[in-house]
Amino acid sequence: SFPDAPVILTILQNWVPRVSHYFDKEHYTYVGHQIVIQESIEYFGAVVWPGALALSQYLESNQEQFNLQDKKVLEIGAGTGLVSIVACILGAYVTATDLPEVLENLSYNISKNTGKINKHKPEVRKLVWGEGLAEDFPAATYHYDFVLATDVVYHHAALEPLLATMEYFCQPGTVLLWANRFRFSTDYEFLEKLGSVFNTTILAEFPDSNVKLLKATVREN
Repeated sequence: SFPDAPVILTILQNWVPRVSHYFDKEHYTYVGHQIVIQESIEYFGAVVWPGALALSQYLESNQEQFNLQDKKVLEIGAGTGLVSIVACILGAYVTATDLPEVLENLSYNISKNTGKINKHKPEVRKLVWGEGLAEDFPAATYHYDFVLATDVVYHHAALEPLLATMEYFCQPGTVLLWANRFRFSTDYEFLEKLGSVFNTTILAEFPDSNVKLLKATVREN
């Protein structure tokens, strides 16, 4: 049940015309900062997808509702790192995670764009969904206020481990924010599964881009 109707938004074209002549760099502006993202055409995770733009924009516009100042934030499937960079600019302690082959580009983007931010230095770590979670992120030590995920659901075989990873990190008090482009039946099936495990609300829809942004919290019995 979704009591509150989602807000209908458009992804704003707030990336600036390219100053660099290289095809692999995109320039964005969020929270008054220019962010330069290096993309890689070799990996899925190294391109900025619309869900990342939607969530970055939403976090920027809803700082009172979702205040990230001094909060512990985990991004899973961080890709190019755009969302983690925005969360860092908003004052969060950020841990950006992804598959090993994406980490080099991810680390590069994060350090390049947060080097001058003195608040909290973000951390980049390997996280393969569903693997070694208790060893690498023991629940007793790692508690996150927010878990962020964008465009993590598409045609891939890792949807079960993805859901297990979300369940693992969403402890009582944790807010999961998930933005995704909805195109395939698998996307909607995942949404249903998420709804059977968590309390879910659709916060925003971006119809031009087929993106939905959801908030999920653990059911406390």
